Amino acid sequence: MSFSFFKPSKPKTPPELVKAIRESLLALDSKTVAEVKALEKALEEVEKNFLAMRQMLSGDGEVEPNMDQVSQLTLEICKEDIISLVIHKLPSLGWEARKGLVHCWCILLRQMVGPSHCCVEYLENHLELLDFLVVCYDNKEIALHCGIMLRECIKYPNLAKYILESTSFELFFKYVELPNFDVASDAFATFKDLLTKHPTAVSEFLTSHYEEFFELYEKLLTSTNYVTRRQSLKLISEFLLESPNSHIMKRYIVEVRYLKVMMTLLKDSSKNIQISAFHIFKALKMSNLKKKRT
Repeated sequence: MSFSFFKPSKPKTPPELVKAIRESLLALDSKTVAEVKALEKALEEVEKNFLAMRQMLSGDGEVEPNMDQVSQLTLEICKEDIISLVIHKLPSLGWEARKGLVHCWCILLRQMVGPSHCCVEYLENHLELLDFLVVCYDNKEIALHCGIMLRECIKYPNLAKYILESTSFELFFKYVELPNFDVASDAFATFKDLLTKHPTAVSEFLTSHYEEFFELYEKLLTSTNYVTRRQSLKLISEFLLESPNSHIMKRYIVEVRYLKVMMTLLKDSSKNIQISAFHIFKALKMSNLKKKRT
């Protein structure tokens, strides 16, 4: 059901809206056949409440949002653990509700209340929620929505660093090769952001997890999937050529094992991969020579 069907007669205050969101999400626990109608009603209520939240956060196209209300709503959402609740209820939401949630999520994380991003701070205190979002790539129904939410989180160094260091990070090496092209592409976009958004954090991660990371990455470079090989080849050049990763690059290009991988890519059946491998190989070598001269 489209959000456009819902026309709230009287706008709720931020505390009232948060209470309504919480109650409608909790009502989604109904699972028995006898409660189907109640569940459908709860889903409608969630959509209606998410629409109201969206309008409060971004206006309705005619009236600009009231920033005092936006700040109060943001604080109430953190105070009442709505962030945790909406993440765990994602699999139960309908498509329109998920769409509305993603829109609100991006606004809420960017919203500053005083000197801080309180929703980001909430996530920093509930980091397990990031792991939940990562494993949502296993569910193709919600994978793309979770991907957008994750990439918004990754914009913040502490959240990105946590995902890099968490055990769930290794799952991306599986997700980028999922048979569903859209999900695999989205997972790769998130994977790329993790390895490029915060060079210093990435450098620290690669320094402490060098062997494990590049052993897994080698499998991407030698994948039977053309898209995986080409994307991973391009990505490795991006993060290895970052200044904070110069010591990682030096170590990587002198290892015979990885040199052989690059040489194999130079003979790939795809001309595009051959050319990409040549330019990357050349760039890495030239960069290393320049650093030796300085």
